[in-house]
Amino acid sequence: MDLPEPNAPAPAPAGGRLTGFEAAKVHITLVLVLALCISAFLFEVRRALGGNELSWAYVFEWPMFALFALYMWWTTLHGGRKKKSATALATPKVVAPEHVEMLKNWQAHQRSLATAEAEAQRATAEAQGADPEAGRRP
Repeated sequence: MDLPEPNAPAPAPAGGRLTGFEAAKVHITLVLVLALCISAFLFEVRRALGGNELSWAYVFEWPMFALFALYMWWTTLHGGRKKKSATALATPKVVAPEHVEMLKNWQAHQRSLATAEAEAQRATAEAQGADPEAGRRP
């Protein structure tokens, strides 16, 4: 049984959208960040109206931080997936003509690696006295 490494990131949900406790953590984080942005905005507005010229830059900066937090919340909650149009899904992937030969060489290299790995596994199984054909399906 393969167990994930302790420091390995958690796998993404199959549907791509966060649910349950993970989604609740994202929602709570958004609320905290928006509360910070609103309070900082109000603080800077008071300072700007009190004569601090530099605070006017922050008056416009904090709402942008809030918008960025909303964008990140949405992206995190929905797994960063983008919807593809029907034409994008229907069009086949085409390799640029100048890269066709390189792709063929790479595919041949991958096949040779797979063959070498299969031969190594077969040799290991034979050396251990196991039937190399036992693991294959008919």
